[in-house]
Amino acid sequence: MQAKSMIPFFDSAYQGYASGNLATDALAVQHFEERGFEMLIAQSYSKNFGLYGERIGALSLVTADAATAKKAVSQMELIVRPMYSNPPKHGAEIVAHVLKDQALFDEWQVELKAMSDRVIDMRVLLVKELKKLGTPGDWSHVTSQIGMFSFTGIPKEKVQKLVKDYHIYMTGNGRISIAGINPGNVAYLAASIHKVMTE
Repeated sequence: MQAKSMIPFFDSAYQGYASGNLATDALAVQHFEERGFEMLIAQSYSKNFGLYGERIGALSLVTADAATAKKAVSQMELIVRPMYSNPPKHGAEIVAHVLKDQALFDEWQVELKAMSDRVIDMRVLLVKELKKLGTPGDWSHVTSQIGMFSFTGIPKEKVQKLVKDYHIYMTGNGRISIAGINPGNVAYLAASIHKVMTE
């Protein structure tokens, strides 16, 4: 990217929620910053703060100098102004309150790790159940992916059957919410996937 003078745009939707560690999930951005890149970072607090309905986040610009930053901000304002003039600030107030208070920040990090660990555990448990049943396919991609969702690789016609016959809901391309899986429903989910994948 440096050789081609490219400007990276990072989408940090899962910082702290992907691995359970804020610093680990920021390594790529920090690596580029250390290399002196100008860049854009979109950072969402919707998932890692549980503020999905608030759609709260921030866009950070890293520029070589103040003059470039000023030019970039003026362009961003031209884009943002017609989209929204005064967005609700409830989510931003919550995030700011937690980030400014060390005790709340520490508590949030503990809870964030617990949420991340639960999602990771459910990925492992789902794959374990699928392997136990001998479900066709290599399901390792479920555990190698990160975040709340997983692209299962289940074909569209099989997804439709899961919805119609088993009331298991996911997008048509097989993207499922891992956060919706729990120890009480994972066996049913795996058995249903197994049935549609072996028909």
